[in-house]
Amino acid sequence: MPLLRFDLIEGRSDAELQMLLDAAHRAMLAAFKVPGRDRYQIVHEHKPSRLIVEDTGLGISRTEKVVFLQVTSRPRGREAKETFYRLLAEELEKSCGIAPADLVVSMIENTDEDWSFGHGRAQFLTGELGAKE
Repeated sequence: MPLLRFDLIEGRSDAELQMLLDAAHRAMLAAFKVPGRDRYQIVHEHKPSRLIVEDTGLGISRTEKVVFLQVTSRPRGREAKETFYRLLAEELEKSCGIAPADLVVSMIENTDEDWSFGHGRAQFLTGELGAKE
């Protein structure tokens, strides 16, 4: 937790996907200060005609390398979110050659009662996981 869901245009190699996921994980660790093994990532690949990512009138040009990332997480402060956006863009550009213009991030917040990590229990509520990450 957080849960990172990546929507991408199909065509990247397994090695390219691994670099992308590792870069995102590094940004998340730095911005949100979560444990190293707190890693939940899902990749969905789409045909080019099945993923439309425009610019909301900002004049941003996108390429076939576009990354749409949806982050589901416990509440994070504005500073942590802005740090994550910045670090993620830097990591993806440095490690994967993905331009910052090709990155769109959406945050969805939920609470401790919204997570079960297995065994049919809500570990944040039962005390198996700390109340704060």
